[in-house]
Amino acid sequence: MTLDLTQEFIDRADNGEVGSTLVSETDRVRVWHIHAKPGERLKVHTHVLDYFWTIHGPGKARNHQPDGTHFDVEYQTGDTKHFTFAAGERMIHSLENIGDTDLIFTTVEFKNSANAPLPLSGS
Repeated sequence: MTLDLTQEFIDRADNGEVGSTLVSETDRVRVWHIHAKPGERLKVHTHVLDYFWTIHGPGKARNHQPDGTHFDVEYQTGDTKHFTFAAGERMIHSLENIGDTDLIFTTVEFKNSANAPLPLSGS
């Protein structure tokens, strides 16, 4: 892991902006679009709310972890994954597009989770 990425994990440990664009927010959910072009890495962000994502096309990503490790994932159109967090649990990571197609996800966070939502910039 580079020094820049290490510092980003420190600086953005409480970053609740889990997508590229917040497209909708109610008292119950936050709906995000995520779009990463080939070679692009999304900023470090932290998940504390129960959520799921669905990908809209095939692709390949590298998931960077705060301890310097990473793992690669290949996606197929429509892949969906659900996550649940107990009180005090969180997941911090950064996603890098290592494929040759755009990665396009929709992520839905549930605000009535065991943890309070993290603030968003401008909130």
